[in-house]
Amino acid sequence: MALQTFILVLSCDDKPGIVAAVTTELAAAGANIAESNQYRDMQSNQFFMRIAFQVPPGTSRDDLERALKAPVDRFGMKISITDGGRKPRILILVSKFDHALLHLIYQTRVGWLNAEVVAIVSNHNDSQRTAELEGIPYYCWPVNKENKAEKEEKLLQLVQETGADLVILARYMQVLSDNLSKRLYGKAINIHHSFLPSFKGAKPYHQAYERGVKLIGATAHYVTPDLDEGPIIEQETERVTHAMTAEDFVATGRDIESRVLARAVKLHLENRVMMNGHKTIVFQ
Repeated sequence: MALQTFILVLSCDDKPGIVAAVTTELAAAGANIAESNQYRDMQSNQFFMRIAFQVPPGTSRDDLERALKAPVDRFGMKISITDGGRKPRILILVSKFDHALLHLIYQTRVGWLNAEVVAIVSNHNDSQRTAELEGIPYYCWPVNKENKAEKEEKLLQLVQETGADLVILARYMQVLSDNLSKRLYGKAINIHHSFLPSFKGAKPYHQAYERGVKLIGATAHYVTPDLDEGPIIEQETERVTHAMTAEDFVATGRDIESRVLARAVKLHLENRVMMNGHKTIVFQ
């Protein structure tokens, strides 16, 4: 029988002996470490670690938690153990611009993103045909000031019903309420159409064009009540020139947004992103 893969992520105050204590217990449980990453934040004295390992068939997450209890108690660790054989479930929010959505769907289809798209939710019906072709449930819920709270509650119910592990805002042009942002904290990723914090609001690439910028970019970050100021996961920029039109800027921006969002989602789903206050630790 094939070995089982698990991923352990942990954080705690930095002290001598953490790595030795954890790896000793994993070895005693029959684990073979396939990948290990660690980082010490000198400013906060916090230690972060991610270990991917394989164990004999029949080993459960409960078995591993029991095996690690001694070092967890000794160092006051916060840990999470994920079954690497389980395919994460993602729920995608989109409005009219569908480039990021299409890229996510394609990357799940070819297996680069090891995930299942369990639903697409939109405030428009533009992407309904795409969902039908892919066999993905589609929910068109127009949002206005009067029904915003009701629609957000429906979204939370859908997240629970589908067992979605991650909510992705793929150019979803609705601002989530503080309440929803808090309830989805650490489980919702947004793509912002600029190298934050520049050019907020409508037609950002046209704003960039008018200002004659030489770099445009995109930022993927976790959703928080502070609009577009959540912990950053991934960013990318690309050079542009005076010879390009505003439409060229838009086309370049679409490509960057799609790539950056997909990479951020992949990093999150592979448990490579750890919160560190207002920042993130990203193990590539």
